[in-house]
Amino acid sequence: MRRSIVWFKTDLRLHDNETLVKAIAKSDEIIPVYCFDEAQFKVTEYGFKKTGSFRAQFLLESVADLDKNLRELGSGLIILKGKPEVEIPKIVQEYKAYKVFAKREVAHEEKQTEAIVQAELFKLRCEFETLSTSTLYHAEDLPFSIKDIPDVFTNFRKKTEKDAVIRTVFQKPLRIKSPKIAEINLPTLNDLGLGKIAIDSRAVLHFKGGETEGLQRIQHYFFETKSISKYKETRNGMIGADYSSKFSAWLAMGCLSPREIYFELKKYETQYEANESTYWLVFELLWRDYFRFMMKKYRTKFFQLAGIQNKGIKVNKHNIQVLQSWIAGATGVDFVDANMIELKLTGFMSNRGRQNVTSYLCNDLKLDWRYGAAYFEQQLIDYDVCSNWGNWAYLAGVGNDPRGNRYFNIEKQAQDYDKNEAYRNLWLNVID
Repeated sequence: MRRSIVWFKTDLRLHDNETLVKAIAKSDEIIPVYCFDEAQFKVTEYGFKKTGSFRAQFLLESVADLDKNLRELGSGLIILKGKPEVEIPKIVQEYKAYKVFAKREVAHEEKQTEAIVQAELFKLRCEFETLSTSTLYHAEDLPFSIKDIPDVFTNFRKKTEKDAVIRTVFQKPLRIKSPKIAEINLPTLNDLGLGKIAIDSRAVLHFKGGETEGLQRIQHYFFETKSISKYKETRNGMIGADYSSKFSAWLAMGCLSPREIYFELKKYETQYEANESTYWLVFELLWRDYFRFMMKKYRTKFFQLAGIQNKGIKVNKHNIQVLQSWIAGATGVDFVDANMIELKLTGFMSNRGRQNVTSYLCNDLKLDWRYGAAYFEQQLIDYDVCSNWGNWAYLAGVGNDPRGNRYFNIEKQAQDYDKNEAYRNLWLNVID
């Protein structure tokens, strides 16, 4: 009996999941597991939790949905809690598994965890195979090696679009053979050391975790509302569910794959229309790929003050009061404050808002940009390590921006994107 473990991480889906498909093909039985890694719920050196309540709630919903979908195919999900390097080997021994399949990581801490787990499995003579499942373009299909990827996005995009092909998606398995798996036992937010979240009625969308919800969101945004056809014009909006795709949270947790979105988009283009807006979504997915490949290329440099450019930047001495006023939305700059209050109360903020509050922290307050990135890490429902740290480094002038310092004139931005002050009024007025 060749049994293998499928270790789910940020790939919480059955569609287009090469890890799962390969494991099924190479095994008589598979045992799907998810480990709530205690390291993901600790406080970082910047004083923020690695995972806050909004994302943890989304994660719990995503894991529950994955279990439900697995059970429909004759399997289920085993929940582990603790250190993966301790818990995964225990399961391997219990089920006498010959191999563990998992998604391949690129960021520093995740790579370290992967290496420690692999070393522990080696002691048990258990193989460990990782597969790349997070990007639109597969790293092996790029027209350059990782070390030669251009440091300017436009150069990367043009050559990739011209010379690389997007692989087709892996079909969802029809049936999964597993030993009997007991009912799921999920931790609560409290078990994870987190407080309960309240749903704010002003939130742009009630993000609910899971592949089922993610697929519904694609249907809604593409086929039911056809909002995708005007995405380029509306994407800088700040109020409402459909000014942008809002796929980011499901992408970050791996409930959706970028390729799946791409091929649904192609279907939409065939059925309705292809225009600049439909292309622009692919453009944004390419940025997401780019940050992931950059993280692979530069590793820990994305977490250093000088960034990938090794650039000495002047920052003020760390001032906890100034940082807290930014977090609380109490800077006195209404456009910044409205955005920060939205983030604090909902775990989400528009792309336009993110650029402005980041520029304000880096250029006006002149604080160490990594405190801002770490607060976003705690707070964002759609936090993705590569996109978050890549974007912060970019706007701090130490990342992939060829222009260097990207200063946003906040007053002008507010005038351009919130002319009638509807957004500021929404978030700055206290609700009873």
